[in-house]
Amino acid sequence: MTPSRKPARPGAKKVVSQEPSAKASRPKPSSQSKSKAQPKAKPKAKPESKPQAKLQAKSKPAEGKTQGASKGLHPRNLHGQGYDFEALIDTTPELKPFVRPNPYGNLSIDFADPKAVKLLNLALLKLHYGLSYWDIPEGFLCPPIPGRVDYLHYLADLLAESTPASKGGKRKLPNVTRAPKGERVVALDIGTGANGIYPLLGHQVYGWRFVASDIDPVSLKNVERIIANNPQLAGKLSLRLQSDSKQIFTGIIRAEDRFDLTLCNPPFHASLAEASRGSERKLKNLAANKRAKGHEVTKGQEKLNFGGQKAELWCEGGELAFLSQMIRESREFGSQCLWFTSLVSKKENLKPCYRLLEQVGAKRVETLEMTQGNKLTRVLAWTFLTQEQHSLWGQYRV
Repeated sequence: MTPSRKPARPGAKKVVSQEPSAKASRPKPSSQSKSKAQPKAKPKAKPESKPQAKLQAKSKPAEGKTQGASKGLHPRNLHGQGYDFEALIDTTPELKPFVRPNPYGNLSIDFADPKAVKLLNLALLKLHYGLSYWDIPEGFLCPPIPGRVDYLHYLADLLAESTPASKGGKRKLPNVTRAPKGERVVALDIGTGANGIYPLLGHQVYGWRFVASDIDPVSLKNVERIIANNPQLAGKLSLRLQSDSKQIFTGIIRAEDRFDLTLCNPPFHASLAEASRGSERKLKNLAANKRAKGHEVTKGQEKLNFGGQKAELWCEGGELAFLSQMIRESREFGSQCLWFTSLVSKKENLKPCYRLLEQVGAKRVETLEMTQGNKLTRVLAWTFLTQEQHSLWGQYRV
């Protein structure tokens, strides 16, 4: 099995996809390689065993780079041009004391200040996503909204794609702006946390219905409060408590359920000690960044804006153990879900996941690599349904 890689739609760095029986084509040498002045090209090393085939965008990225493109955000992401702090302050006046010019003369906030970040999230949700209330208890994970909504935009593109290509052919995407919308699309958010950000954004942007699960009753209680204070969410988001911390889909997906998507931001640390070391590293990086921008950092007063409880940040065995369990369980629900997906923070965890997906019989595997500033985010997606089943699913859903 040989990999085939090619830049995908704007904002995604690369896409790797797999169809077990397909063969990836090799690129033809360019005319320059035939020049006498050029030495004979050495044969390329055999690629590692990985998913195959190609997922191509219908149109190529524009040549000129905008501020949004430089951030690498999805073309439909509203935050590609930065934040309009004046408009944000109009919707959330409490944000005003935290906004000040940075050394470059642009309005900004101190992203190391948890209060400022939480108020920024509230303002963004009010201004761009039509929510009137959002809050999280102290110490819980405060998500970066531009990155979270990016995940949803790429999942919408995944749903929008046409039927898979025949063996050896190219898979094409329709106009990705026509991503499926409305309540007929149902998604499952695994580990929604106290912020409930994916269901909130997914419904407000695309009108999808959501089931949100978590093992923490406090988290679900807070999401319930957010729903109750936003009348437009009534009946659109349902919450399910996972009573067995060793299970992911089992006990959550019911016999009558059919999900177009499952999504997850898994805990990526293996222990509390590892999570603490990671937090300390982030704290030092934030302090260094503040100093570089001319902000004063008082020793002993640095705070993390990330927060995060045990279930949000770490689990026994870390990210790979969580992903492995998710993949094994997904096989049992393969006919009930069109696409299973998850973020993968550590690149080295992809290869074991590919091997396991092949073992459990996944029909297709897609790996999206998205750039958001200097951060690289990977989305691993897999399905147990055939090309014909995907076609039928889309016909009956949309």
